[in-house]
Amino acid sequence: QVQLVESGGGLVQPGGSLRLSCKASGSIFSIYAMGWYRQAPGKQRELVADIGSGDSTNYADSVKGRFTLSRDNAKNTMYLQMNTLKPADTAVYYCNAETAGPQGATLNYWGQGTQVTVSS
Repeated sequence: QVQLVESGGGLVQPGGSLRLSCKASGSIFSIYAMGWYRQAPGKQRELVADIGSGDSTNYADSVKGRFTLSRDNAKNTMYLQMNTLKPADTAVYYCNAETAGPQGATLNYWGQGTQVTVSS
C-alpha cells in the first residue's frame, strides 16, 4: 500500500512559477516509477513528467524547458518545478506511483490532486 499526498498548487499569474510536492508513504520501496499527470476540464488526463529508478526523466513536449521533475529519496518526496507557467497549464495535477503487483501486474497509486490555475 502506497499513499501519495500532493501539495503546492494554487493561483499564479502567467509567467509565474510554482513547485509541487508529492510525499509518498507506506510501501515506498515497492515503487519503481513515479510521475506527474494533469487533467484540464473537458480533457483526458495526460502525462506531464515521470522519473524512473535510475533517475531518468521524461517530459511532455508542452512542458519541456519549463518544468523540472526531481526527487529526494531521503524525504520520499517528488517535486515538479514549474516555471514560465501558461494558462494552458491550468489543470488538476496528480502524483502517480507505479508498483509491481501480483502476477506481474502493475499497481498504480494516485494522490488526491492539487489545483493549478494560471490566470491574470
